[in-house]
Amino acid sequence: MTAATDSSSPDLQVDLGGIKLANPILTASGTSGYGPEYAPLFDINTLGGFVTKSVTLHERPGNPQPRTCETASGMLNAIGLANVGLERFCTEKVPFLSELSIPTIVNVAGHEVSDYVKVCERLDEIDCIAGLELNVSCPNVADGLEWGTDAARLASLVRDVRKVVSRTKLIVKLTPNTGDIVGLAKGAVDGGAEILSLINTLRGMAIHVDTRKPMLANVTGGLSGPAIKPVALCMVHQVYQGCAKANNIPIIAMGGVRTWRDAIEFHLAGATGIAVGTSLFVDPRSPLAIIDGMKSYLQRHQLDSIQNIIGQVQLPNKR
Repeated sequence: MTAATDSSSPDLQVDLGGIKLANPILTASGTSGYGPEYAPLFDINTLGGFVTKSVTLHERPGNPQPRTCETASGMLNAIGLANVGLERFCTEKVPFLSELSIPTIVNVAGHEVSDYVKVCERLDEIDCIAGLELNVSCPNVADGLEWGTDAARLASLVRDVRKVVSRTKLIVKLTPNTGDIVGLAKGAVDGGAEILSLINTLRGMAIHVDTRKPMLANVTGGLSGPAIKPVALCMVHQVYQGCAKANNIPIIAMGGVRTWRDAIEFHLAGATGIAVGTSLFVDPRSPLAIIDGMKSYLQRHQLDSIQNIIGQVQLPNKR
């Protein structure tokens, strides 16, 4: 690690496989719409980057209501990838994104391989988009985990998308609903992924004890928030040690990030970028406090750059 040489503010800049961020903090897909929904709350340009909600080839109404509910230390959602579709995204949403001074990453979902290919090919042509995040791990749509839980199929999907993506960076979002997160990471990298993001939500359920009915119309949904942070931290560590570190693949970590402490933990586990999601529903300005807290942490430890702590968890010696 490099000690800070003066009292100047520590450097929070990170490099996500060629996507330069002024600080590591991004929004998690699905929590801030396409930007205009979040913009009135504070200057989005103070973040490191902005990640949109999912875009599919055709417009989707999503799952029926109710499709969110609060749980202990988290929330369940079964939005069902509701979105405006590719054409409306390009005409209605891109103009706002093109005015941002920070990198934009677009989350992409689909029913078939051809859906991903068509959407990514079109979005790769739009200059203001820096990265495409393949959503192959959504647990609240019927086919949301079709590719995301099979390493060979995931590699094949990423390989097909890789053929039509030449400018933007290709990111694959991994599911925690698996017994082999490292195997999935290797499949994504084998297919051509340049960045990995993890974790998506855990499949969960809640029941109203008086009505005896599920709290979600979809019955099950994706669990997010502080409740899943230990799972997310463990999986980021596993993927970093088992795949990403050796292949020089940066990780965007997410799952229960509320404070600067959470962000620092994920960095120590091996993450380069940190995405904030569910916390935004409680305090939309929480990323600002996280950024300030990270600077203070580095100053206290006399470190000049956030990059000094990435992957630096001190593990016990193996006998």
